[in-house]
Amino acid sequence: MASFRPGLQQIPMVVRNLIIINVLVFLLTESLHIRGIYLENYLALHYWQSPLFRWWQLITHLFMHGGWAHIFFNMFALFMFGRILEDVWGPQRFLLFYLVCGLGAAFCHLGVLTVEYNSFYNAFVHYQQNPTYAEYTRFINHYHLASSNPGAMWSPTGSIDDIRRYYYEDMINQATVGASGAVFGLLFAFGYLFPNTELYIYFIPIPVKAK
Repeated sequence: MASFRPGLQQIPMVVRNLIIINVLVFLLTESLHIRGIYLENYLALHYWQSPLFRWWQLITHLFMHGGWAHIFFNMFALFMFGRILEDVWGPQRFLLFYLVCGLGAAFCHLGVLTVEYNSFYNAFVHYQQNPTYAEYTRFINHYHLASSNPGAMWSPTGSIDDIRRYYYEDMINQATVGASGAVFGLLFAFGYLFPNTELYIYFIPIPVKAK
């Protein structure tokens, strides 16, 4: 049985340090936003074909979050389930599992983006080869790029430029942040190791088993 640790010392070392790092990075990010500096361009995970992609983003995006609710619920889950798993596994094994889950989620995310972007790009090339209004409306409606009146300012050359701008400036450069992939790995591990532990979930008035 783990010994009693008062205050912050009651939280195991790795979980405690992960929470502290996440909170500090979040506060720093929010503070720099006020000054017009966006850490997301350097530390958030970008698609591998984006000019903003850097290899270290596979790790650093785990310590960034997109808002107060985002970081609160991730850190709350890390505190609730991570401290139990760290006590069972020890700090080194727990940290390795946490990072592997985060990396695994990042690679899965990049894989899904690759499929989505390749599909988008192939459809875009097809439209370039046949830049008619019918193909234009079919393309933008399929990818939800249209306004309520897609033909209002349509032209064969202008519409291609707009779509190219959307792909390279918006789609391909979108940033992904958050520890959710690693945290969901912890949730799975807890459910696997302690399947019959009863938990209370929001809006459900009766306890449910972790499994």
